[in-house]
Amino acid sequence: MIKSITGFSKLSKSKKIDWIVDTYFSNAEEAKGILKQYWNTNNNLQQLHDEFIENTITNYYLPLGVAPNFLINDTLYTIPMAIEESSVVAAASKAAKFWLERGGFKTEVISTTKIGQVHFIYKGDFDKLNKFFNQVKSRLIDDTEAITKNMTKRGGGILEIELRNKTSDIDNYYQLHTSFETLDAMGANFINSCLEQFAKTFKQEALSFDLFSEEEKQIEIVMSILSNYVPDCLVRAEVSCNVEDLSENATISGEAFANKFIQAVQIAEVEPYRAVTHNKGIMNGIDAVVLATGNDFRAVEAGVHAYASRHGKYSSLTHAKVENGIFTFWMEIPLALGTVGGLTGLHPLVKLALELLHKPSAKELMQIVAVAGLAQNFAALRSLTTTGIQEGHMKMHLMNILNQFEANNTEKEILTKYFKKNTVTHNAVIEALNKLRVSNEN
Repeated sequence: MIKSITGFSKLSKSKKIDWIVDTYFSNAEEAKGILKQYWNTNNNLQQLHDEFIENTITNYYLPLGVAPNFLINDTLYTIPMAIEESSVVAAASKAAKFWLERGGFKTEVISTTKIGQVHFIYKGDFDKLNKFFNQVKSRLIDDTEAITKNMTKRGGGILEIELRNKTSDIDNYYQLHTSFETLDAMGANFINSCLEQFAKTFKQEALSFDLFSEEEKQIEIVMSILSNYVPDCLVRAEVSCNVEDLSENATISGEAFANKFIQAVQIAEVEPYRAVTHNKGIMNGIDAVVLATGNDFRAVEAGVHAYASRHGKYSSLTHAKVENGIFTFWMEIPLALGTVGGLTGLHPLVKLALELLHKPSAKELMQIVAVAGLAQNFAALRSLTTTGIQEGHMKMHLMNILNQFEANNTEKEILTKYFKKNTVTHNAVIEALNKLRVSNEN
């Protein structure tokens, strides 16, 4: 029977590992060997990784790949992608090459506003609360001056504070709904610090507001926190070309391809079961770049999927049309990203990834990330509506299957050649590998 442990966080890393492997693994030495195998031999680098989070016992590696040939607003990029899924980097690269020869990707940042809220309970007359808010609003901003001083100098800071009445949803529930501009920082710490100061000032000033009764003065702050829903932090990415230029071979005309492609997008616009998978493919590209550049992919995911539901039904993030013989494929998506602060100044690979991208500003990174998502979606829909997605995906997945069954280099070389002309399935690979091994034994 496994027992709980007290004071685990205070143990050294080696002691943590000893407890983990002795408690949970049948072969403690083998488990310990695997954990230590992923340590970095550079002690300073390993210490840096250890201090990113709590209770670290090892590193968890993901492949870092690159997708070249992305022409974005007439600038050529090679985009770094950290992801474990086969086909994603290959698909993005293929889409980049396709559009490189057709004018590339066009992008623009529509807006960069981020949101934070102070959630509070007030039991009293709304008109009094509104008067109090209008009186104290300037004081809220003044009391954050020490926090906002540097951001304001650079052109950012607090944009607006609103009092929002949410009592139709929850009794006595109100918000201080605040918009921010955080420039090249993702801004979570900045926003949360401002909000906590708002809450402190708001609650304190209420105690001396003459119009409030004693009960009304007792404003209860529930929480002060930024929102990862950023519908006003938007970027647009698109590609377009003559319909006839969509065709790369004689098997399908540009017009037939465009029609089928648009139908596939329309299905994702109206059918949530399809839209979720459709948008997941977009996020394959987006998350991989967000992770490679040291940004918070969980926050991005949450905000994007909320945006996909903004009209009351989950729907496609991308759209397509043909007008006057021109095919256009585009997406508007909320992305709150940063290129300063957090891991961007700490993780060596993040620094390299940002340098690879020409050291972008937050706005430039928004555009690059959006393009990665659009390219990924184009590649997926192109495969789905022509050859089918499994043929290419399973060929990319072949190496994973061979590694799973510990194929040696010679076996990999032989079977890679064999499956260039044969259909890849899990069973087919196992069967071919077993036959090869039997023939070698004989």
